[in-house]
Amino acid sequence: MTTKSTQNKLVFGDNLPHLHKLATGSVQLIYVDPPFNTGNTQVKSSIRTVQSKSGDRVGFKGKKYSTQLIGQKSFEDSFTDFNAFIKPRLIEAHRVLSPTGSLYFHIDYREVHYCKILLDKIFGRENFLNEIIWAYDYGAKPKNRWPAKHDNILFYVHNRNKYCFNADAIERIPYMAPGLVSKEKAKMGKLPTDTWWHTIVSPTGKEKTGYPTQKPIGVLRRIILASSRPGDLVLDFFAGSGTTGVAAAQLDRRFLLIDNNHDAIQVMRNRFEAEAIDYCQVAQ
Repeated sequence: MTTKSTQNKLVFGDNLPHLHKLATGSVQLIYVDPPFNTGNTQVKSSIRTVQSKSGDRVGFKGKKYSTQLIGQKSFEDSFTDFNAFIKPRLIEAHRVLSPTGSLYFHIDYREVHYCKILLDKIFGRENFLNEIIWAYDYGAKPKNRWPAKHDNILFYVHNRNKYCFNADAIERIPYMAPGLVSKEKAKMGKLPTDTWWHTIVSPTGKEKTGYPTQKPIGVLRRIILASSRPGDLVLDFFAGSGTTGVAAAQLDRRFLLIDNNHDAIQVMRNRFEAEAIDYCQVAQ
């Protein structure tokens, strides 16, 4: 689905100055997936293998292949004071959110507890609705601790007495024990709980963009269906690979995406062109 180019915007630059420019109460839904403060540089490498007598890999029938690095996309993920970095951006997020709007704040175990306290102060503890656990099973599995295989999504609303939540629009999921419910219920499926089992973006799948920390479109579709309506504005000011924009366009919502990483902007531009999504890139 495409939308008018004047409705969907992509901004390159620091998100805070642009947030200052947005009108109060102008955004229905905010999803943000900020850097997790891992202390590392997040890198995603693209490689290819070619047949070679001196190759470093062995394939079918013992043939040797060498690995060639095509390119890398990266961003710094280290802050001496993560709270000082994220606080002014969350204050602005609260200001621009509509009276019926929602915020989904995507983070992991390193900072979630500090962010929860910060968000309680900004949005009000009474406006915290859920901590969503996005669980997956892929990647490294250390032997010296329980492997960390989930992210945390903190769900706040501007006003818990009048917010948008479209339960009937959410794609239902199968019961884990269908034999314990009626055949009618088993056939219908159930509303997802606050624990979302969803695979990461496959390294070899069509959805892959090559951008580090890309989130699966299924997770964003569920959020957008639940907390916005067709025509609403969806904001993501740590836009990364642009998954929020793609999901919003597919569901007939408008989007505003902001990122200060050159690689991210190029990935989004390529992705929107491939998906035939209209947008305009605007100066900060």
